Amino acid sequence: MPFVRPTLSDLRAQVAADITAGLPTVDGLLRFSNLKVLGDALAGLGHLNYGYLDWIARQACPYTATGEYLEAWGALKKVYRKSATAATGQVTFTGTAGRVIDAGTQVVRSDTTAYVTVGSATVGAAGTVIVTVTASVPGAAGNTAAGSLMALGSSITGISSSGAVSTAITGGADQEQDSDLFERILAAYQNTPNGGSRTDYVEWAMAVPGVTRAWCNPNGFGAGTVVVYAMLDAANASQGGFPQGRNGISANDNRVTQGSLASGDQLAIANALFIDQPVTALVYVCSPIAQPINFTISGLTSASLATRTAIAAAIAEVFLEYGSPTPADTPQVPLSAIESAIAAIAGTAGFVITAPAGNLANVLGYLPTLGTITYS
Repeated sequence: MPFVRPTLSDLRAQVAADITAGLPTVDGLLRFSNLKVLGDALAGLGHLNYGYLDWIARQACPYTATGEYLEAWGALKKVYRKSATAATGQVTFTGTAGRVIDAGTQVVRSDTTAYVTVGSATVGAAGTVIVTVTASVPGAAGNTAAGSLMALGSSITGISSSGAVSTAITGGADQEQDSDLFERILAAYQNTPNGGSRTDYVEWAMAVPGVTRAWCNPNGFGAGTVVVYAMLDAANASQGGFPQGRNGISANDNRVTQGSLASGDQLAIANALFIDQPVTALVYVCSPIAQPINFTISGLTSASLATRTAIAAAIAEVFLEYGSPTPADTPQVPLSAIESAIAAIAGTAGFVITAPAGNLANVLGYLPTLGTITYS
């Protein structure tokens, strides 16, 4: 049986009973009695001790540990908390040919988020210059879509202060939360390393900062190849969570060619996998292809905007749980799960999903996403 921790009231009653039993001829429980005050103080100390022991018991098991103790349990399985990473991308400015933007120059986004140039760059004959920038502060807030407006932190003679993001600034991720770290640690304890099994590749990919979901397709591009699909749901939220870059293999693999070299997020993941992967495997890191699924729902034509927004979020959450580019792992997205998610929203009684008509089959290489919802 589990140990039942006594409450503070139980402890006070127990101490009072002991005082009464020890002094049968004296009433030591009067309101302002020294013995009663001391008894209540002892009961409070006992309650704190029980709380500390309860906390120790939780930290003594990886399933219930928190904070630095959760990190310690993870270290035993070589699972470490992902640190925040800075976003990197390219910005284009116009100017007079020959003018230079030095390394370390500050570039500012319209909301005052700051970046610095990684190296110096010179304005070409066409009157444009492309500089690589890195966010000054690590985190997902530094990710910026292509086309966003940027400005030089201080003016440079001969170069326009206004510019635009030419290559999306990606790769920024916040420090991993306890809940996400716990899931990876639990997976490490449940799945014994097998020197390159499907679960090994998933765990290795999930250890890369920013990666929130990963799947493995053995022999995906032929014998000896391994295809790893990954998603960065938080870091690349503005792109639907899909990796930004080119599918391919690690730059560290001596079999790489110009056509097979990964770039962007895929390259970062591929380089991280190369450290742990078997030496004979040719590992491709790929972004799943978005597969929008349209819905037709009857019975909710009068639903408010808030209700419709909640319905869209509920369907997206089901896709997040059941969607997979590797049908061998998760064959389909059950329509019943979508119906249950919608039914849990207030004001949706009486709805019927008329399209799609059944469970949604996951397709190799594709990831289902929410398309349009038509209310009829």
